[in-house]
Amino acid sequence: MGFAVMTLCVVGQSPAQASGDAEDGALSIGAIGDGPRVREARVLLDGWKPGVRARISEWRGGTCVREIRGRKHMTSKQQSRYRYEIATWKLDKGFRHERRICAEVSGHEERMPCVTIKR
Repeated sequence: MGFAVMTLCVVGQSPAQASGDAEDGALSIGAIGDGPRVREARVLLDGWKPGVRARISEWRGGTCVREIRGRKHMTSKQQSRYRYEIATWKLDKGFRHERRICAEVSGHEERMPCVTIKR
């Protein structure tokens, strides 16, 4: 489990062929899927911050198109010495080419990592 969590923390706004990840400071997002279809999205926050909530939204050209899933309380986890908050959503949704799935976490409004969907 710890290795799977750590692999989501890669730098950049990653192009995803429905699978990919991105990081912005202590906040990261991961998308898992095939082609333009995303099966699951995960949002991670480094450290324990009980009570924080996350949501994911779809963006195009710097504009929010729609909220994919509303705010959800994140769960505190620990793997060895690594402490983090995580929220996961089962999506099973198709997204258009070049759309971005972005994560927002309460208390971290200045950060918003995004994954770009590619064909």
